[in-house]
Amino acid sequence: MVISAETRARIDLEIAKYPKRRGALLPTLHLVQEELGHISLDTAKEVAEIFAIAPVEVMEVVTFYNMFFDRPQGRHHVYVCTNLPCSLRGARGLLRELEKHLGVQTGETTPDGRITLGHEECLGACAYAPMMRIDGKYHEDLDVDEAKRIVDALR
Repeated sequence: MVISAETRARIDLEIAKYPKRRGALLPTLHLVQEELGHISLDTAKEVAEIFAIAPVEVMEVVTFYNMFFDRPQGRHHVYVCTNLPCSLRGARGLLRELEKHLGVQTGETTPDGRITLGHEECLGACAYAPMMRIDGKYHEDLDVDEAKRIVDALR
């Protein structure tokens, strides 16, 4: 068992709220990720047993939503907006420079486990492009040097 007894009890409470068991799949995935930090294939198999579905059905949900992770994550999530307004103002170049600076590609985590670097299609702050979101906080009107200073300050 990967999922703790405590989390399993919380899952059972969620399931009880829905007329159909599968309705609690998303809340269950949130609970599991809260406990484990990500949802691995082994974890997906365990969740699938709870819902009497195939593990691939669980992984389809995990990989569809960007709020779920299928591999370990860094302590900090750094996402650069790459939608058209941000891209026109240099976001893709900024992302490439952060990849070089951190020594990882988009979607990867630094070897020290400090930062997972990613991109988002739109963060809804076009007027302040280019921008990035770190652990839910927006950093706007960025240039490469400022972006590097911000990520270097993350501990």
